[in-house]
Amino acid sequence: MAIQSQSRSTSSPSLSRNGGDHNGRSLLVEQVHANPGPTPRFAEDVFTDRAMRERLSKEVYRSYRRSISTGNRLDPSVAHSIASAMKDWAMDRGATHYTHWFQPLTGSTAEKHDSFLTPDGTGDSISEFSGSQLVQGEPDASSFPSGGVRATFEARGYTAWDPSSPAFVNRSGSGVTLCIPTAFVSYTGDALDKKTPLLRSMDAVSEQAIRILKLFGSDAGVDRVIATCGPEQEFFIIDRASYERRPDLYQCGRTLIGNPPEKHQQLSDHYFGSIPPRVLSFLVAAEKKMIALGIPIRTRHNEVAPGQYEVAPIFETANVAADHQQLTMRVLRDTAEEFGLACLMHEKPFAGVNGSGKHINWSLATSTGSNLLDPTIEAHSNIEFITFLVCVIRAVDKHAALLRASIASAGNDHRLGANEAPPAIVSVFLGDMLTDLLDQLCNGGLHHTKSGGTMDLGAKTLPHLPRDSGDRNRTSPFAFTGNKFELRASGASSSVSWPSTVLNTIVAESLADMADELEAMHVGARLTPAQVSEAILPVLARVTAEHRRVIFNGDSYSREWHAEAERRGLAHIRTSEEAFQIYTEPGVVEVFERFGVLSPRELASRHEAYTEQYRTQMVIEARCLAAICEEHVMPGALRSVARFHHAGIECGATGGAAGNLAARAADLLAAADALADVVDRLREASALAGASEHHGAGEAAQPTVSIQASIVPLMQQARTLADHIESRCADADWDLPRYRDMLFSR
Repeated sequence: MAIQSQSRSTSSPSLSRNGGDHNGRSLLVEQVHANPGPTPRFAEDVFTDRAMRERLSKEVYRSYRRSISTGNRLDPSVAHSIASAMKDWAMDRGATHYTHWFQPLTGSTAEKHDSFLTPDGTGDSISEFSGSQLVQGEPDASSFPSGGVRATFEARGYTAWDPSSPAFVNRSGSGVTLCIPTAFVSYTGDALDKKTPLLRSMDAVSEQAIRILKLFGSDAGVDRVIATCGPEQEFFIIDRASYERRPDLYQCGRTLIGNPPEKHQQLSDHYFGSIPPRVLSFLVAAEKKMIALGIPIRTRHNEVAPGQYEVAPIFETANVAADHQQLTMRVLRDTAEEFGLACLMHEKPFAGVNGSGKHINWSLATSTGSNLLDPTIEAHSNIEFITFLVCVIRAVDKHAALLRASIASAGNDHRLGANEAPPAIVSVFLGDMLTDLLDQLCNGGLHHTKSGGTMDLGAKTLPHLPRDSGDRNRTSPFAFTGNKFELRASGASSSVSWPSTVLNTIVAESLADMADELEAMHVGARLTPAQVSEAILPVLARVTAEHRRVIFNGDSYSREWHAEAERRGLAHIRTSEEAFQIYTEPGVVEVFERFGVLSPRELASRHEAYTEQYRTQMVIEARCLAAICEEHVMPGALRSVARFHHAGIECGATGGAAGNLAARAADLLAAADALADVVDRLREASALAGASEHHGAGEAAQPTVSIQASIVPLMQQARTLADHIESRCADADWDLPRYRDMLFSR
């Protein structure tokens, strides 16, 4: 979405303080952030359409625009002209290197920097960047996850320019690099990244959506239907000194031990509260970087838990939104460090308070600007909208398990199913108006659209407010929110590419099946609107009746819903370990292959890669927890035991006082002894589970033991004992920052 902003603002100098370095030494660091000056022009560090118009010939520019608007490949003959203009533009901004910027299966981004400078043979150099260098790169593919598709010695891989996502310059430290968004594939053409299947899925849903539009005669001028995405990013901000003194945070992204403070989120006083000045200064600085990168960031606010925040952009084309989301996370992390802060993207960095998600707002829009999921005022007469709505409902019901698998991760296992995030049961919230429409549809016709009316607030100075036709439901994993669907179950640290790919693919299937049936009935634009409705409505009513079991407008947190979902036959996939097995099911393999999104081989590689990543992450956490218990928790317990004994002797305690001190010492000794036993067993279990990390070249890991059955229970036992010890230890004996030290840092 294009935004032109010429606004100017200033911010006052701010002061940030760190409490200590990662060795725990007392330290006061003052960072005075000078006035950063005016807000940058939107996308000033992006090779935008405007920049291309200014630097390319009309013929080259028109060829590029045709490729973008139709989704077709770019004519190779114009690549050199674009590369030359892009290089000059980047060097004007201080760039010395370029990189093909891609998203491997790790979920993060990858880049290799190459210099523009080339020796000219005379002892001097020239700057070069050719069309072939723009279009294709060749990074080493052997060190990225491939799920068994490539052996270690089979190292060749290719990056391919995605011209639909604009290039940008990245400013990091004293370096400036031209970043070119690309896809990443193996020498054999297998997709090794998250962008390639996303782009394929966008093609698939576009093609099938246009078939539906043709049936209604509304495809005039539509070159493409665009999947759009607007991700809301939640995260925690803590003082960096505390972060660097917690081995679990800087190794695993979450605290593996720790007691919630006495006050956390019980009073609901943090949500939408005043943002602390130091955090606000950080957010303002981060937003300015995002604006320069063309990220249409719009919203910032406090979230529910102390120390938790959210930023959100305006929605964009799905692949651009996915690129911008990766940039958003990087900018937040890097800028936080500049302010002596740490930005935590983990789904559950702190036990006992809300975790962090990434809500994915998804819709379909035509290239002419029409939102296909906008019900309009008289929704009952908008049969085209109802057709798309019913197809989405069918897709989610038919592939609920696949949608659940798309948001599975080790981190999200700690968040889903608690009273802070959607349950692991996938359902669809529609609200009163759309539910009433579908009821009418199933009962033989569409007669009216339920209206929300207006609200009189009872005070003369307050305006009458229009009431929406339905409430919101924060407990639903997949909710309709006015003119889009919101997938609320995605984790904060995840890439939006894979859930978006799954959504596009399963909706493409439902649209294709609907189009097949209607085309066989000879429904088409030659019919009058009344004839089209007469032919389509019975089909929509039947499909709705077959799949309305997935619709639920109530409290998804309730036990009653869990029981009801079981009666309806809805899948309840509780863990990632279970969810990843969905990728091996024949129906899942078939839907990806049918629409050319992933071959069976490519899908199998994702099953193996995601499973191995999950297991590796859990083994790392288990080993880290064992080390923390041995290096921090048990020594802290022994220091407190010695303190109690010393206090009793020094004070000459007798009677009840002596008994109390002795009891506390005995309690700590018993807990430390029990913890030592659990840690020994945890090390054994993690060693056994970790054996699956090591396997032959080109072979996928073969899990030998269930993580959920072995490591997870022992980690919980260790945490319970460690938290008990922490609660009994004096601050002088406890050398790790506590939750209250981290969550309330200002």
